[in-house]
Amino acid sequence: MNSQGRSEAMYRIGEFSKMSKATIKTLRYYDEIDLLKPEYIDPFTNYRFYTTNQLFKLHHIQALRQIGLVPDEIKMILSNANKQIVLEKRKMELLAEIENATQQLSRIEFILSGQEEETFMHYQAIIKELPECIVYSKKMTVPSYNDYFQLIPAIGEKVTTKYTDLKCAMPAYCFIVYLDGEYKETNFKVEFCEAITELKEDFEDIVFKKMEAVNAVSVMHRGPYAGLNQAYAYAFKWIEDNGYAVLDSPRESYIDGIWNKEDETEWLTELQIPIMRK
Repeated sequence: MNSQGRSEAMYRIGEFSKMSKATIKTLRYYDEIDLLKPEYIDPFTNYRFYTTNQLFKLHHIQALRQIGLVPDEIKMILSNANKQIVLEKRKMELLAEIENATQQLSRIEFILSGQEEETFMHYQAIIKELPECIVYSKKMTVPSYNDYFQLIPAIGEKVTTKYTDLKCAMPAYCFIVYLDGEYKETNFKVEFCEAITELKEDFEDIVFKKMEAVNAVSVMHRGPYAGLNQAYAYAFKWIEDNGYAVLDSPRESYIDGIWNKEDETEWLTELQIPIMRK
């Protein structure tokens, strides 16, 4: 149709909506935010009119919307302002979404394969971020797991005697980092760490440091420490089957133990193995 002597074909908003497969509500919204304004608004009826050239522009907007861009980003692209930055940012977001979806699919396949149930019925693995923390630490060689009950309390007593104002982080985070690169049941080298609220000066064999945040596979083990080898076997198999690689030394975080559970079958230990995608 023509309006006010205009030679170019113009369409009322309802007609334009059908042609473009965009709702009237969407067209009005684009008008309000100055993304796509009508070519002409009748001053008497307030009818909005659009042209075929605007159909082409709307098609471009719809294409950009379908790749996940928001109106403000689309405006920048249409005006050629920061086009490269906007598209690179969206590209990185999509790659992250693909990575996340791939990880989820890998875990689903692992569960559906039956390997999880056949091998380790009572273990589950999740990926979690181990947050940045400040710790005091001590490296030592431990004859056996049973020696923890004497060695670890002695370390805590030594540190708190030196620094009476020292406070543990909340929630508490006490863990062992294994330094041998393999699971050993006797004479293993470890670094004991206790999360605290502030750095202090090192003294004797006690070191204070900050540990960076890292992603890790987390597996919970219920029961005595002697059974941890099964939890390790499960965790490393899960890492391999799901396309990850071990990034750093495993940690054992002691949640429940001899200090609060008399029955060793109720002890709860979390294995934390830092990882990266292959």
